[in-house]
Amino acid sequence: MNKEKIKQYLAEKDKKLLPLITLLPYPVNHRSSKDVYGALLYSIVSQQLSVKAVETIHERLLNLFDNNDPKPEALLKMSFVNLQSAGLSKQKVSYVQAIAQIAYEGGLIYEKLSKKSDEELIKHLTKIHGVGQWTVEMLLMFVFNRKNIFPVADVGIQNTMRKLYGLEEEGRDFKKKLILIAEQLQPYRTVVTRYLWAWKSKGYVKN
Repeated sequence: MNKEKIKQYLAEKDKKLLPLITLLPYPVNHRSSKDVYGALLYSIVSQQLSVKAVETIHERLLNLFDNNDPKPEALLKMSFVNLQSAGLSKQKVSYVQAIAQIAYEGGLIYEKLSKKSDEELIKHLTKIHGVGQWTVEMLLMFVFNRKNIFPVADVGIQNTMRKLYGLEEEGRDFKKKLILIAEQLQPYRTVVTRYLWAWKSKGYVKN
């Protein structure tokens, strides 16, 4: 289905999305890098940090390796202290080591993983120490280009949905409501997610 038909489909499914679809450009498809290992390392670095801090620490991490290439075997040989020197916490060092170990064992090959369903990928990758569902959902969207992802735990999505739909629920009831709304927007929930992020980035929704 082309983008105009997807926009029409979503507008008919949920009138609340009309302002987003009308005012914002259609989300451009993200070109997959197919680098699952690199994407996971970056995700770990980015946890609970500002964009500026993430870029600095990620660059320092890459600089520890020949050709700025933290190959799994090289990372596994790198000392704990050296990895910490890039600005990683003890916890994050253990996480990147766990990711490198899985990659070294052949568990992060794009061609193999791409054959799995969304649910299978989430189950498979969240077994890695330090990798949660939100991280895998970002990979599903931006590495595997999956079309039906709605990251209910994403704070930006939560804030935008609360504003857009006038939601007053809290805690589990709030998340259940988000899931219920999103279920009606299948199979294009990734498009909706990116519209919601864009809506927030334009300043329509404040934290």
